[in-house]
Amino acid sequence: MLQTFQMIDKIFYVIIAIIGVPVNVLAIVTLSQGKCGLSSCTTYYLVAMAMADLLLIIVEVILRQINSYYFPSSFLDITPVCSVMSVLSCAAVDCSVWFTVTFSFDRFVAICCPKLKATYCTQKIAGIVLATTFILFCLKNVPKYFVYEPQEIIDNVPWFCSVKASYSTEPGWLGFDWFDTVLTPLPPIVLILLFNILTVRHIIVISRLRKGLRGQSKGGNHSDPEMESRRKSMILLFTISSSFIILWLPYVLYCFNITYNFDTDSFYVFQQVGYMLQNLSCCTNTFIYGRLSRSSESRSRTF
Repeated sequence: MLQTFQMIDKIFYVIIAIIGVPVNVLAIVTLSQGKCGLSSCTTYYLVAMAMADLLLIIVEVILRQINSYYFPSSFLDITPVCSVMSVLSCAAVDCSVWFTVTFSFDRFVAICCPKLKATYCTQKIAGIVLATTFILFCLKNVPKYFVYEPQEIIDNVPWFCSVKASYSTEPGWLGFDWFDTVLTPLPPIVLILLFNILTVRHIIVISRLRKGLRGQSKGGNHSDPEMESRRKSMILLFTISSSFIILWLPYVLYCFNITYNFDTDSFYVFQQVGYMLQNLSCCTNTFIYGRLSRSSESRSRTF
């Protein structure tokens, strides 16, 4: 069972690397040119999300997962190097998830709060929000560098990263671990659901009002491109929420020990599946939000 799963695991990460790197690079280049019909504010968020996803693919998928399978005992396994990669990987995951949250809020404001939109949905505010989020989560993950110790020392060179025993016993490390586990992804799940539910509710209300006004003015059923655009926006919003929750659910269950009745092999498989889906979730954000932003941008220009 474990051998079969490890083969699937190896193939899975290779596929993510082959597809994810060029697609995210292409997204960054295309969006940066500003020729996609999106506002500069929206472009900022999408580029930031694509860059975070690209960093995640390079560090976590290629340098950690693929390297461990195909190039064991390389210089990347030297303790200081793998400690830095752990910090970068965790920071990339946090930024990818929380950039998604900040963009969800930006789309909520753009669609539901026309008065606030003029002051909040700007290039300057987007830059401040993204820079602040990036700095905070980089600082938040710096302590993870000191979580590891060498597993063995060969010719005075420390190799591999082993979690210190104090990480599971000292109150400071226990508090940090609890904070780190809760911060991502529980608040993001709640916030994304909240913003998307409020956005969908607003879309439904406005659509009903528009349908009633069109019915009164034209006296019949007529096709309405704006209502069709709103319908597509709602589908995309539900896709975002369901995709994020489903792909992060195994990781959440693993982190909170919901799987304590599993045997050792099953627990290992469940743990790895959680990491696989977590990485997949971070790599799909840009695609979903790219489509959402185009739909909401075209609709917001009318209202």
